[in-house]
Amino acid sequence: MRYRRFTHEFKRSLIEQLLSETVSPTELCRRHHVSSGQLYTWRRQYLEGKLDGRPTREAELEARVRELERLLGQVTLENEFLKKAVRSSSRQTERRESSLPRIVPLSKAYKEDVNS
Repeated sequence: MRYRRFTHEFKRSLIEQLLSETVSPTELCRRHHVSSGQLYTWRRQYLEGKLDGRPTREAELEARVRELERLLGQVTLENEFLKKAVRSSSRQTERRESSLPRIVPLSKAYKEDVNS
């Protein structure tokens, strides 16, 4: 089943007709194939100022929070990736150093011979 989507202009015009009391709510619902519950929900939204064409302050803040959460997630992923890369790099360095033969510096070897 496909849901119908109504524009803000359509909703606003219905509510303005409802508030002007030129048409009964029942007649409006029948004429536009809208349930009475939906009509009264739109009336409440209209009275709260939510059917304006511009976004409310609350909607702007919610959009900003969503954007900041998205950025936080991205930075967190990058941070985890870099931590793993550093760990992997340090392990490889340790492996390379441990596989090389140990060489005693000549100055140290000479000192040991002199002390003996």
